[in-house]
Amino acid sequence: MSTILPLRLDRVGYAIGGKSLIDELSLTLDIGPRTVILGPNGAGKSLTLRLCHGLLQPSSGTLAWGGSAAALAARRQAMVFQRPILLRRTVAANIAYALALAGVPRHQRRERIDDALLQTRLSDLADLPARVLSIGEQQRLALARVWALQVEIVFLDEPTASLDPGATRAVEAIANAMDAAGTKIVMTTHDMGQARRMADEILFLHQGRLVERAPADEFFARPRTAEAQAFVRGELLSN
Repeated sequence: MSTILPLRLDRVGYAIGGKSLIDELSLTLDIGPRTVILGPNGAGKSLTLRLCHGLLQPSSGTLAWGGSAAALAARRQAMVFQRPILLRRTVAANIAYALALAGVPRHQRRERIDDALLQTRLSDLADLPARVLSIGEQQRLALARVWALQVEIVFLDEPTASLDPGATRAVEAIANAMDAAGTKIVMTTHDMGQARRMADEILFLHQGRLVERAPADEFFARPRTAEAQAFVRGELLSN
């Protein structure tokens, strides 16, 4: 099957008003492990996801999809934010609109919508206006749209930051199901417990730089750098 992966960042930088926020970031994201990006506030976690997704353009360096279907990258990757962006339509219509934008043929949409609602436990809410859902249900709807689109990679920007434990478990379960179905998960979080539950590998950012990359169990047991060691101990790092 053709793929848009890997995604390669080569010395990517991002600056505003002469201030560097991302500094010579080089990494490759490929099919496989769930990747969790950690770092203190202001480290550049969300900026990195926005650069990868294409919402922002680098000030320097290059970012390129390297797979055989790279030309289709815009339709084969998605991003979910801390607060979901929803239309003033029903739950099902929000998913239908995303499919229409992606060019999915009309005759395929109903099956995809029903499957996405089932996978995210929203079937009973399909005809409700999306805006009346709880925050947790809204986040599940954002993930349902991604599920229906059948993307290869999804960027999750602290998707449970505003959620209670029950809603957090539901979002994590959907992300794990996406991973099991073959979608590459790249996620930021400020929650160390969540990182331990969700990550196969850790990217640790500090002051806009990639300081450390390691398998999750290795990172939490034996972080190599002083910054990562301090972070794992729960110490506050300067921006």
